[in-house]
Amino acid sequence: MANSLWTLAWSVFVQCDAAEPWQIGFQDGASPTFEGITELHNAIFFYLVLIFIGVMWVLGSVVVNYGSSANPISHKYSNHGTLIELVWTITPAFILIAIAFPSFKLLYLMDDVITPAMTVKAVGHQWYWSYEYSDFVNEDGESIEFDSYMIPDSDLEDGQLRLLDVDNRVVLPVDTHVRFVVTGADVIHDFAVPSLGLKIDCCPGPDIVWTMVKIIDTYSDNNNLLNQTSVLTQREGVFYGQCSELCGVYHGFMPIAVEAVSLDKYLSWLDSQS
Repeated sequence: MANSLWTLAWSVFVQCDAAEPWQIGFQDGASPTFEGITELHNAIFFYLVLIFIGVMWVLGSVVVNYGSSANPISHKYSNHGTLIELVWTITPAFILIAIAFPSFKLLYLMDDVITPAMTVKAVGHQWYWSYEYSDFVNEDGESIEFDSYMIPDSDLEDGQLRLLDVDNRVVLPVDTHVRFVVTGADVIHDFAVPSLGLKIDCCPGPDIVWTMVKIIDTYSDNNNLLNQTSVLTQREGVFYGQCSELCGVYHGFMPIAVEAVSLDKYLSWLDSQS
């Protein structure tokens, strides 16, 4: 009994990177992108706390020292203070500029796809995901493709997460630059995996020639987009995500499960798929 409970706890809380009930902080990250996001958040949040304390101290001092009971006639002699108005107008502008520089730097780094070793195409449907490993072909000369559906509550096994586990996971090798090319088959979806720092819109569009992806980052045709992003998983594990764009009545029932494995296990998985 104790062994089974330990196995269940290990599979749920250790191997599965998913949000916990009443969780406030970030999930455990597994990619450089996620590390950049958390570092930027922590740095900005530190200065926001200092600013909040300073502003509240000033407001509290004004209320206590210049209220009607403490100083009933002070308002009669108050006038516009040009200097103080310039200070409280220009200072927030400089603060926003200081925040903008690291924010835009991280944003551009996240959008940059650096020499990916492999490409995975993700297509959002109402209401499931389909994936294509275009760099690998099976014995019939076709790309490895499969659909990924959420596992119903009645079919869940011990250790599987409700509304998050799927029948076919996206399997990726660790320490490998992987490019995700995403689109929508019907309406706008959003491919999001918080632990990997992934969040990108999947906009519907025509079946674009696959070679176009090799040339440009984003192909636009009548407001239809084929977007791409990259990820590098730094450790093994199962990372969960969900569609983050309201796409219909079953929007909350099309989860994403990315399983990062060692290169040997990944090659074995590819062999089983072909």
